[in-house]
Amino acid sequence: MVQVFIQPSYGTPEARRHWSETLAKTVLFRSAGFAELLDPVDLARLNTVHQSGRARFWGATARHDKRMDSLATGDVVLLTGQKHVLAIGEVGHGFRAPAFARSLWHPDPAKCLWSNVYSLRRFWLAEMPYEEIWALPGFNAGDNFMGLRFLAPEKAEVVLAHTASVREVAAPA
Repeated sequence: MVQVFIQPSYGTPEARRHWSETLAKTVLFRSAGFAELLDPVDLARLNTVHQSGRARFWGATARHDKRMDSLATGDVVLLTGQKHVLAIGEVGHGFRAPAFARSLWHPDPAKCLWSNVYSLRRFWLAEMPYEEIWALPGFNAGDNFMGLRFLAPEKAEVVLAHTASVREVAAPA
């Protein structure tokens, strides 16, 4: 079964900068400065999933290692910020590569360091207000989706059904 997870990605100025660097546009991961930071197995998998050598990326901190280990190709992420689901992504490849993550986002080491990274093989802009998700069975009004959250299977099914029109009709960005 496809996992669905919700991940904040646009709530702070730093997150918005990261969005502009690795979600608003693709990253040439085969280029010097990136490729040598990847384990050969991960680079091979990225090359298979993203034959152009370009992909969008997002990530999670080390405290999410266990959940991120369950990530699989085809899982779906709702990328949130400003009280909206701003985009929907389909995972290409998930992996652990702290040096690659630092190279992508240049984070302030005193604040946050990512160790988990995932590519998106498909990406759709959504602009869906939280109220639309809150109205779905199993969700609560006022939930601001703070932090990375993997949904229970029954909620995942509801979200997949609700977002199917976005994912089927809109061309990936």
